[in-house]
Amino acid sequence: MITGELKSKVDKVWEAFWTGGLSNPITVIEQMTYLLFIRRLDELHTQREQKAAFLKKPIENPIYTAAQEELRWSRFRNTDPEVMYRLFTKENGVFDFMKRMGEQGSAFTRFMKGATFMIPTPRLLSLVVDMLSEINMEDRDTKGDVYEYLLSKIATAGQNGQFRTPRHIIKMMVQMVAPTLDDVICDPSAGSCGFLVAAGEYLREQYASELMRPENQKKFQENIFIGMEFDPTMIRIGSMNLILHGVENPQLKDVDALSEANNAFTEQASVILANPPFKGSLDREAVDPKVINLVDSKKTELLFLGLILKGLKVGGRAAVIVPDGVLFGSSKAHIQIRKQLIDNHKLQAVISMPSGVFKPYAGVSTAVLLFTKTNSGGTDKVWFYDMTADGYTLDDKRNKIDADDIPEIITRWKNIAQEAQRTRTDKSFLVTLADIHANNYDLSINRYKEVVYEQKEYDAPQTIIQQIEQIDEERAELLNQLKKLLV
Repeated sequence: MITGELKSKVDKVWEAFWTGGLSNPITVIEQMTYLLFIRRLDELHTQREQKAAFLKKPIENPIYTAAQEELRWSRFRNTDPEVMYRLFTKENGVFDFMKRMGEQGSAFTRFMKGATFMIPTPRLLSLVVDMLSEINMEDRDTKGDVYEYLLSKIATAGQNGQFRTPRHIIKMMVQMVAPTLDDVICDPSAGSCGFLVAAGEYLREQYASELMRPENQKKFQENIFIGMEFDPTMIRIGSMNLILHGVENPQLKDVDALSEANNAFTEQASVILANPPFKGSLDREAVDPKVINLVDSKKTELLFLGLILKGLKVGGRAAVIVPDGVLFGSSKAHIQIRKQLIDNHKLQAVISMPSGVFKPYAGVSTAVLLFTKTNSGGTDKVWFYDMTADGYTLDDKRNKIDADDIPEIITRWKNIAQEAQRTRTDKSFLVTLADIHANNYDLSINRYKEVVYEQKEYDAPQTIIQQIEQIDEERAELLNQLKKLLV
């Protein structure tokens, strides 16, 4: 948990960038990401130096050569601003070293093509390096918390159009799919990799002892996590997010997940967690034909559901955020994808979320779909939950409040057998496959929820008139008494 003191230090770094001329929040986070990675390279080299000194052996796999000592964070941080700036911007300087030679093969350095150093002045660079040096980031939890807090600034800045999924919604979805160390976990629209980070933290909590074994740790670092993102800035930010949360070498791919270039993504993942882009429209010719076969549409929210079905292994499970229109849209493509989920696979849950969950980005109403790929049907009863509160106000401020349905959602989901006793007037209930078929595959909760109307009785009009007349008489009497006092 990030402390108030740590928040204050990060806020000061952020303010320094803004007052120094960098106002785009994504640009600020990207430049801070570069600096954090440069600092991390020096820390790794220092650890190897200390190990070599202790064993009285040469440094194993050194990151810096003797000729590159001036490029280390611990060296240049003590130089004058002008000297530091020249070290960063010169050919084969600090920034070039990070792009071309720093820890070759890591998830971060694989995506450095096109990376640009954009800190405009020596003074700003020196100020930010000094501030970051004052932030203690020795342990994984602190590094991860600091970076998560940085990413939360995307929402507060609200200038860039990036759609960051709230962390508490991500955690809810991860807990509901309950990944294991035997899973391959994928997010085909990874962004800042929030879903993969949360899944990694869940695995650390649930399988701490198993992760002590070298073979499981290797699998955790290299084989469990798959992410796809075509925005080069976001894939760098996402890879750094994973690195700072202790996932060193995930399988990140800089690819348009829906394109034919991603054709190989077929039955690769056993868990998919995603918040695909909404309201987009693609050229049909640019989309993988295998996805079109599942859902013939141009809408990204529908195409991604097809992609997820294609990418899941049989028996694989998914938790996906969709706009409400996916639940009740009447177009051929809308009905086609719902039929796919319900008739050809096993749709398990629809969690309706209030429209304020994604503020300040947008006020769109959304839902979480949970399903398992079977290729043979299996939908029997679908669990619906009507979420009305997520622990935060539903306005642009999104302040913390007590009302929160998420703990109840997780508890009820884990005790799904007991849900059969609930009526459709409750916050959650089960709907049979027959009912869904009868309603043309409509998955909107209002189609099935029953509202209880409380009958109220009022006095007869003549009685109300008499009461008003009596009140008027009392008012007139009081007014007369007041006039007599003033005479």
